[in-house]
Amino acid sequence: MQNISEEWRDPASRDGEGHGDGAQGKPHADAERETLMMELTRLVQKSVRESSWWERRGIDCSILTAAFISLPAGFLLLGSSQPLYFLLGLLIMGIAHAVITVKGTHLSSHGALSESPAWTDFWAVFFIEVCGSFSARAGVHAHVKMHHAHTNVIGLGDSSTWKIPFLPRSIYLFIAPLAVPIITPIVAIGQLKGQSPFQIVRTVLCVCLGFFSQYYLLRCVSGLSCSSALVVMLLCRAMFSLPYIHVNIFQHIGLAMFSASQRPKRIFQMTHGVLNLPRNPLLDWTFGHSLISCHVEHHLFPFLSDNMCLKVKPIVSRYLKEKKLPYLEDGYVSRLRLFFHKYQELMVFAPPITELVGIQ
Repeated sequence: MQNISEEWRDPASRDGEGHGDGAQGKPHADAERETLMMELTRLVQKSVRESSWWERRGIDCSILTAAFISLPAGFLLLGSSQPLYFLLGLLIMGIAHAVITVKGTHLSSHGALSESPAWTDFWAVFFIEVCGSFSARAGVHAHVKMHHAHTNVIGLGDSSTWKIPFLPRSIYLFIAPLAVPIITPIVAIGQLKGQSPFQIVRTVLCVCLGFFSQYYLLRCVSGLSCSSALVVMLLCRAMFSLPYIHVNIFQHIGLAMFSASQRPKRIFQMTHGVLNLPRNPLLDWTFGHSLISCHVEHHLFPFLSDNMCLKVKPIVSRYLKEKKLPYLEDGYVSRLRLFFHKYQELMVFAPPITELVGIQ
């Protein structure tokens, strides 16, 4: 069991016996910790209230709209006999697919695209099932209700679903992610168990609608043969699979992990168990700021859109540093190197449980 930061221990309870002033100090310490999160929340809420609709949702909705608008050009270019135009069409389709299926599904799962509950449900089904080929109910449960509610808690939200221990490191890190487009609908079928007949039928129909719509357009608009259309679909959907898998493991695995019975307060849980990657023009705009450079902010305030996470980033980072709380950051290449050299420790063996001494 790891111990982090002895300075977090309440001075009044360092004897560990809970007698004398220690017993009286614990409620005071708990109240102080709650105050930290409440104080940061007030600062962020103030920024949100002062922001326009364009800042809160408009910018991200515009990026998603631009991705859909670019699709006709992609389909037309894929029908060209000129290799350069064909590759440009493939690139456009790959980027648009990443924006729609990563940024779109992520924002819709958190209800960050609309304030209306009805529209929130609609966008979740549209982006996750039609575009992402996955079950909206299972996706929201796994990501929002498990991963976010129990971030880095062993057996609950510890990102272990991303681990495939029997794969060698080079295969896992550089080859296996290319199979994500094939694996995703297969996993989605397994997630239908226990769902209502209506949800099962809806998911199957929506996934088929998304798949066959793209296939039909590649055949009729781009003029591709059956096999060529399927290959192009695989290439477009797998274009950003490598960074997608990398990002999902880099920002949690290898950081502090907690037991369900001794989890710390929320602000300590998120600051010790979540890491930001540096700004990356391509990944920030395709995956979204909340998945790349503002992941700490996203886990602290998951209801915020990508643009709002970016806007409150200076507020959050300054506050955490002022309070001497961790604000973890590391580079993409640095994390890749770490996972490559410590693959067994990070992705095969069970992670050690971290004990934040004195703040449980």
